Amino acid sequence: MQINNLKRKTPNKVSITVGRGGKRGKTSGRGTKGQNARAGHKKRPEMRERIKKLPKLRGYAFKSIKQYDVFPINLGTLENNFKNGDIVSPTTLVAKGLVNLTKGQNPRIKILGKEDFSRKIKVVGCTLSAPAKERILKAGGEIK
Repeated sequence: MQINNLKRKTPNKVSITVGRGGKRGKTSGRGTKGQNARAGHKKRPEMRERIKKLPKLRGYAFKSIKQYDVFPINLGTLENNFKNGDIVSPTTLVAKGLVNLTKGQNPRIKILGKEDFSRKIKVVGCTLSAPAKERILKAGGEIK
């Protein structure tokens, strides 16, 4: 073996040529002109762009669709839909279609005393305002 027969273990790294014949010359594979050709260009996907522009702070005008914690019902509604001796409860109110179920359960109900009332009814499982309580008891009804 002679010195002129020796070969390197790893070949020399050839630098990439620049110009018409090279792989990354002139526009360096970016095409020509425009936003994409500029240094530091950042184009985000459209969906990400929308998400990034949404406000992050609390208290922005997005309000969730809120179910009532307590359904208010006026005495006038009860007078039109119930007879003397009837029981008024969340179950009977749902059955008559005056109130909707919330998450598959009977809602909490508060009876408000805005109008005059003259029926003898029995109220079970509902909260009442002070005037409503007074008017139901005055008409001869019961509250449990």
